[in-house]
Amino acid sequence: MRLLVPLIVGLVFLGFWELLVRASDIPPFVLPAPSVIAESLAQNFGSLMTSLWATLRVTLAAFLLAVVGGIGLAILFSQNRLLETALFPYAVALQVTPVVAIAPLIIIWVGYDRVEIAVLILAWIVAFFPILSNTTLGLRSADHNLRDLFRLYGASRWQVLSELQLPSALPYILAGMKISGGLALIGAVVAEFVAGSGAATGLAWRIVEAGNRLDIPRMFAALFLLSTLGICIFFALTLLEQRLLRNWHESAIRREI
Repeated sequence: MRLLVPLIVGLVFLGFWELLVRASDIPPFVLPAPSVIAESLAQNFGSLMTSLWATLRVTLAAFLLAVVGGIGLAILFSQNRLLETALFPYAVALQVTPVVAIAPLIIIWVGYDRVEIAVLILAWIVAFFPILSNTTLGLRSADHNLRDLFRLYGASRWQVLSELQLPSALPYILAGMKISGGLALIGAVVAEFVAGSGAATGLAWRIVEAGNRLDIPRMFAALFLLSTLGICIFFALTLLEQRLLRNWHESAIRREI
């Protein structure tokens, strides 16, 4: 039932959009009807799916690097406060620096013949901080009474980390991953835009190309695929969260109830 309601709302919205465009006789290069967008998607399905795969490949690679790097660095921060004090401000500076501003520099440094690597780096920069920040907070949020109990029984640092801190931080890590998944896609798209003419093969370049040719239905078709990809990433991570937290964490138990 919960999935049916959004579907009904979406169908009503598309129906209203179709009627509005047809009744107002709006030209396709201003606002195409959903039926025209679907037709363009069918006609350009091959090229758009190739671009979708290119964007998805970069997004997943950036996301996985962000997960590994963010969790790894957060663990180091939790074990060494001096290291956290020294490096965390630079992670914040990296997060608040606009990707559009540094993208041309990254592309120049990496080289125009390896633009996909530059896009990967930029997507990783955007996706990295939420995981680092959430994991650091989660590792700090372990119950101090349980931490004292572990130490009372002579637990090593590794035992405290693996058996107390990491399980306690898991909800925070998964929340950071849900944010990071969408940001990795946004970072990849922005980087593809900045990469410029002919340098990128992802969906962002298809949008630029369609806009330059005033092929607005194809632009909307590419936008639809990007939105669908973002939604799929979010729901995949939500499903992972439910699988890992069910039967023991309050948020998952209440959702099931």
